[in-house]
Amino acid sequence: MNKKNDAFIQAHPGINFLYYALVLGISMFCLHPVILLLSLGSGFAYGVRLKGWRSMGSLFGKFLLPGMIVVALVNPAFNHYGVTPLLYLENGNAITLEAIVYGVALALVLGVSLTWFSTYNLVMTSDKFIYLFGKIIPASSLILSMVFRFVPKFQNQLKLVRNGQKSIGRDMHNGRWWQKIKYGVTTFSIMITWALENAIETADSMKARGYGLKGRTAFAIYCFDFRDGFLLGWLVVTSGAFFLSWAKGSLYISYNPQLILKGWPVTFGSGLGFLAFFCLANLPLFLGLYEDYQWHKLTKKADHSVTVPYYFSTGGLCDDTSNDGKL
Repeated sequence: MNKKNDAFIQAHPGINFLYYALVLGISMFCLHPVILLLSLGSGFAYGVRLKGWRSMGSLFGKFLLPGMIVVALVNPAFNHYGVTPLLYLENGNAITLEAIVYGVALALVLGVSLTWFSTYNLVMTSDKFIYLFGKIIPASSLILSMVFRFVPKFQNQLKLVRNGQKSIGRDMHNGRWWQKIKYGVTTFSIMITWALENAIETADSMKARGYGLKGRTAFAIYCFDFRDGFLLGWLVVTSGAFFLSWAKGSLYISYNPQLILKGWPVTFGSGLGFLAFFCLANLPLFLGLYEDYQWHKLTKKADHSVTVPYYFSTGGLCDDTSNDGKL
């Protein structure tokens, strides 16, 4: 899937930012296990649509899963709150059920954050962020957009440098241990030099374009249309239904001092909250699948309606045998 063809990326920047603010905000503060699992699954599914199975599988296998396992194990090892001890260590501290469950919840929060931010940089580009906050907080919005843009640029440049070093036999995986350290320091020095030069070039470019001058205007290609209004309505309705369920206590969760989990088994209130968050978190996926269906429908209709004239089917020559080859 080409990210440039994704329907949600083409929506208004305000819709993109509001969506990520709602999904990440709910996932960070609700901490209900079902909500966290729904958020993680939705973020992973949208990441697969934008970046593909291989990229998301590599992210999950190399970074997310090991990090989540570490967080899940570290929390009960160092925190011993809770009233349900499962076993006691040699120093007398107890491993409690509440600490284990809360560690799993924190691991899910880590996975949710990294999964959603892996797609955030593709959807909320620097020009969108500056468009939204350039007039409100011009300096801060510029710095944030440059930071978000710098990370993927740094990764791409590091890949180029490592490929160049590898081609001459100076990669960090070649040679003895002291040679590996030397090659690693060389690569690090190259990247620091590139980062400083890039910062200077960016500053000179901004100065040449008149950044900070009084009366300077900016051009934006974004406009709020009917589709954006529909998406805004979807966000308002689904988030409103979720917050209503949360405010009623249907999704209440407590990890300390005692584990209290409401919403399971599913009741009407908790079911409404789960369904509302599922519809909210999967909005980009629903929109993209609908656009794909419409495109497939139009192309299929066009294939059936368009017929090739006989003139073109014979290579531009009319096969008329009534004249027996005579004009």
